[in-house]
Amino acid sequence: MERMDQIALDIVRSYIFEHLDKSENVPPFDVFTVWKSKVLQNWKFLISSTLHDGMYYELTYNGDRREWYLDAYKKFENRCIPENVATEIV
Repeated sequence: MERMDQIALDIVRSYIFEHLDKSENVPPFDVFTVWKSKVLQNWKFLISSTLHDGMYYELTYNGDRREWYLDAYKKFENRCIPENVATEIV
């Protein structure tokens, strides 16, 4: 695993631990990269976990400033829309 991959996963793992309910037992979980891209000195990671909380994490590394930015999202719904229905909507 590349160094930047490990840093990104560690950032998300730390964020998850920080936001878990401390009154309950911490369930075992993994974090994993869904997608990543590198353009010049910048990185973008989309990361999720095996927790059933619907959370999704976007990490951006700004290589010019040597800074990481974390966005945490909650997935509300995943819906399949067939192409023929989608073209009727537009």
